[in-house]
Formats: sequence, structure tokens, C-alpha cells
Amino acid sequence: MECRKELNLKDCNCTYEPCSRKGSCCLCIAYHRGSGELPACYFDSSAERNYNRSISYFIKLNSR
Repeated sequence: MECRKELNLKDCNCTYEPCSRKGSCCLCIAYHRGSGELPACYFDSSAERNYNRSISYFIKLNSR
């Protein structure tokens, strides 16, 4: 399957500028999964900016 990086970048909310995986969703998901995290797209804009990608943080934000 071919990556649609340019198209993906339009919806990518990751603000971590040196990220080499931005727009390459399969690489991003694999990277964060390997770290026990979720990618930026799972978080709203304000939560994404603190770079806490932990699953526990995601659950905390969505347990209200």
C-alpha cells in the first residue's frame, strides 16, 4: 500500500517539528505503539501540545 504523505499532512495535528514520521501514519503509529504511546491524532490540539502521548493521559482526558 502506498503512503499518501501529502494528503495525510493536511490532517496531521502533530506539532513536534523535528518529527520525521509526520504524514507517514503507518510509521507514526508503529513508533508510538513501540513506545507504549498513542500518536498526536488521538489528542485534541490543546492536549497534543504538551507532548504527553501516554495511554494513561489519553484515558484521563476521555474519562470525564
